[in-house]
Amino acid sequence: MEWTGRRLGGRVVADAVVAAIMALLIGYAIVDPPGASSWWPAWSAWPVAAVVSFPVAVRRRRPRAMLAVACTTAGLAAVAGAVAAGAIWLSFVPTVLVLYVVAATTSVAWSVAGLAACASAAVTAVLIFYERVFPGLAPAAEPSEVPPAWPIEIGVICVLLVAGWAIGTAVRWKRDTTARLVRHLAEAAVADERRRIARELHDVIGHSMSLIAVKATVANHVAEARPQEVRAALAVIEQTSRSTLTEIHRVLDLLRSDGDPQQAHMPVPGMADLPELAAHARSAGVEVDLTVREEAALPPAVAVSVYRIVQQALTNVITHAAPTRCSVAVDADGREAVIEVVDDGSRHGRPPRARPGGHGLIGMRERVKMYGGTFHAGRRPEGGFRVSARLPYDPRGTKA
Repeated sequence: MEWTGRRLGGRVVADAVVAAIMALLIGYAIVDPPGASSWWPAWSAWPVAAVVSFPVAVRRRRPRAMLAVACTTAGLAAVAGAVAAGAIWLSFVPTVLVLYVVAATTSVAWSVAGLAACASAAVTAVLIFYERVFPGLAPAAEPSEVPPAWPIEIGVICVLLVAGWAIGTAVRWKRDTTARLVRHLAEAAVADERRRIARELHDVIGHSMSLIAVKATVANHVAEARPQEVRAALAVIEQTSRSTLTEIHRVLDLLRSDGDPQQAHMPVPGMADLPELAAHARSAGVEVDLTVREEAALPPAVAVSVYRIVQQALTNVITHAAPTRCSVAVDADGREAVIEVVDDGSRHGRPPRARPGGHGLIGMRERVKMYGGTFHAGRRPEGGFRVSARLPYDPRGTKA
């Protein structure tokens, strides 16, 4: 806010300087014109020049009002003979400078109307001057190289007005385009964040609910025959529910952080949490063989993606193949992370369930796509299912 105020104050000062320069130029042109001198006294040139140039100094505060003032004062000065022949166009330069601001800050309709009104007023004032005032003026002491003529004056004024309007319109178009681009980028960032949070919630809830459903089914079937197993299943459900609530709170806290550094750096799951994932899968009846080779510590963003891919793959195994055997291999060599999850699909004699084709695989594929890697998922000829992913990355955790 303070920087914006200083910027506006600097522009106001610059406009005041430009107005002073214009007053000097117009006053000098009236005192020493290229054509016939004004019949007004010589000292009047400076007050006239100051009045004609004043709108430039305050053009940013009330641009449309100042455009009317600038055009009116320049036209009246010409009609009253307060300016000199051959220099009328110079008295309309302040109007051009104010018209630029109007075109840059108002709608096209307003700026076009201002351009048309100023051009009409200027043409009328020049024609009146050369028809009624100019014949009564004393001829210039020395002939000018370019003799005063109304077509030249009108042509110069119209060209300057159109140029000022065109430049201002181009500036306004650029500002509007930049503003639309900024809004588009902000909306895209919000959409990306929503998709990321949706993936996080899907992974967390999908994995946990699958494990809870499996344990609840087991507890229901053996409730009377094996009460100890029921208590073990309930303990797993309790532990999973608590950890799931913690993860959900963490994800939702990201929505409420609003840029708070303490919230933005909350702990997230990573490579160190893979054994816990395997333990959860084992408690659901999946014999997991976990192998992790990590030559260099993964960047946090890559570690989260690896964790979520393994989590979703194990969730699919629990949901569609348990009880079964499964191998999980994660290999990170500092340049890429390679993940492979393979199950034999045995289900201990029970018929296999349909494999996922929806949000689970899509979420894993999207995570891999962020790093420009490769992803494969499908049935194996010898039975079971295989998920493989390769995530190339640089030391900063971005796409390699």
